[in-house]
Amino acid sequence: MNFSQATELYTKNPTKETLDEVTEKLLGEMTLKEKLYTMQGHAMGVTIKNTLTKGRYYNGEAYPAGGVKRLGIPPVLFTDGPRGIVMEKCTCFPVPMLRGAAFDENLEYEIGKVMAKEATALGANLFAGVCINLLRHPMWGRAQETYGEDPFLLGKMGEALTRAMQENGIIACPKHYALNSIEDLRFSVNAKADERTLHEVYLPHFKKCIDAGAMTIMGAYNKVNGTYCCENKVLLTDILRNKWGFEGFTLSDFFYGIYDAARSVKAGMDMEMPYYFRYAFLKSKLKKGEITVDDINLSVKRILKALIKTLPNHKQYSKDVILSDEHTKLSRLTAGKGTVLLKNENKILPITDNKKIAVVGRYANKVNVGDHGSSNVYSPYSITAYEGIKNRFGENYVTLYNGCDTEKAKEAVKNCEYIVACVGSDWLQEGEFLVNLGKVKKKPKGSGGDRESLRIPAEDVELIKAMSETGKKLIVNIMGGSAYVINEWTDCADAILFSFYSGLEGGNALADIISGDVNPGGKLPFTIANNENDYPPFLHISDEEREIEYGYYHGYTLFDKKNIEPQFPFGFGLSYTTFETEAFSVQLSDEKILVSGKVKNTGNSDGDEVIQVYVSSDNTNEDRPVKLLKGFKRVSIKSEDTAQVNIEIDLDDIMFYNPENGSWELDKSYTILAGNSSNNLQAVGKIEF
Repeated sequence: MNFSQATELYTKNPTKETLDEVTEKLLGEMTLKEKLYTMQGHAMGVTIKNTLTKGRYYNGEAYPAGGVKRLGIPPVLFTDGPRGIVMEKCTCFPVPMLRGAAFDENLEYEIGKVMAKEATALGANLFAGVCINLLRHPMWGRAQETYGEDPFLLGKMGEALTRAMQENGIIACPKHYALNSIEDLRFSVNAKADERTLHEVYLPHFKKCIDAGAMTIMGAYNKVNGTYCCENKVLLTDILRNKWGFEGFTLSDFFYGIYDAARSVKAGMDMEMPYYFRYAFLKSKLKKGEITVDDINLSVKRILKALIKTLPNHKQYSKDVILSDEHTKLSRLTAGKGTVLLKNENKILPITDNKKIAVVGRYANKVNVGDHGSSNVYSPYSITAYEGIKNRFGENYVTLYNGCDTEKAKEAVKNCEYIVACVGSDWLQEGEFLVNLGKVKKKPKGSGGDRESLRIPAEDVELIKAMSETGKKLIVNIMGGSAYVINEWTDCADAILFSFYSGLEGGNALADIISGDVNPGGKLPFTIANNENDYPPFLHISDEEREIEYGYYHGYTLFDKKNIEPQFPFGFGLSYTTFETEAFSVQLSDEKILVSGKVKNTGNSDGDEVIQVYVSSDNTNEDRPVKLLKGFKRVSIKSEDTAQVNIEIDLDDIMFYNPENGSWELDKSYTILAGNSSNNLQAVGKIEF
């Protein structure tokens, strides 16, 4: 049997039994050499070619792994993400943190379909861009790559992206499994979590992606409870395979994910990427008896299953689809939907036509679309804030000062009525820490990695305060990957927007919002604190400690538990219009909780509202969060219209993990709350079991 025959038989009868049968037959045709080759990355040739001929190193073409020409078994062809396809020049979407702020899994599914097309057009069949590590602390340098601080939100968005990939013939790869929420120490830190915390807080979003059909998963660099993730049997076998029933394969994080080939294979790590380094010794380990042929067969079967199950859905697209109008317009639409309006004093936004605007700040006319590490997308253009506002309002109405010198800024804004100050971070302050291989003791300035402060740079603050003294209407546009502590200057601004890293059309999207062409509807996917110390502990590269306890509470659950008032709560976001909810009800039916109600747009503008449903256990005998997000729905409503909102909650999502017997259990009763942020909720019903 060859690969083509195996896929033909499976597609005729796509059952688990058929998949097992054809995989076993195909495996039987393979030599030991071919099996070992299947478990290894082979990107060295691609890397050398890109370095010599294309002037850049990382993922210029799909990175291959495995593949057996004799049997027609295609190689795994890897492309990175998550804000677009990393190969060649593709559509740069807003970072996932902005997409999390959109609270719209249907939109994320559409983004996934576009990325799948562009990946296919460039020859990839695996997308390692389903980034769902939990934002435990906003210091984390790669926060921009994930969707926020809440496991349920992460799960819903990751699930949507996974489905889009798998349904379009691209193997979806959630990452980094697991507890990967510190960047500078990613090669050495030991993240500790008790069993309940692990299952309820740090793993449920990975399970949602597995349940949605993901056929691979990438291990992380860090240790979990004392063992490196890529040789962690508890994670890779006990939980992933035995508890969750995962049928696909695991692959290592790149270069330094695997330390010992035998330990990793025995733990359940199937493929080393992007080169064979430790797995070059698999044959030797086999001869020494450290691993067995059965171990090799098990890993190869998992890889074959992923290929057989996924690739029949693979549709070939030409390169013409890349950067098409459809794709760039979706990027612009997404940026508008995810931008969060934090403040709008005296409704100074939107700005009407024929008003003079000054765009100032270090990012006024600088391309700032996110990290320059493995998630970097090489788009041929990116619209800056100044360019977008100039495009919308006209060159004669827009003035530019690209910098932080307060005197030069004051001169630039003299003849303008409005100021848009672009502040925050870029890839030099946060992102992938590319210079660290685990031994760096002091981080060079401007090398990315974890943030050194939760405040925006002092020069930005000085600029904001200076602009507020001009008497002009001041709009502050924050760019960055996650929360900042901003209360020192909030009163200086008339309006505040959080636009994250908003993709290649970000400047046009910003102009859409400032002008009112788009009504902002984004909601914070994290909590903005009044004080840095309100967040959990964090480890920096300068710390001697290399072990950290990941507690059960973080984000809004920690603020709730400690009764800490945030400056801006999780799920918060303003609009140019107003909404009222009415007639909400709750009922239990077919193993689901149905929350229903009406939302009325009571203002003068069309707009989007995100209804959020939180569940609060009434169990006072156990340690329970005050409330947990368990449902949300984004709705578009025209002025003075009313929309019906129905939100279903699976009972599985409201269960708690019992570490004594390893089971999930329902409490006897729950209170259901609904509203438009974690701090603006009403009890709408109670469910009893």
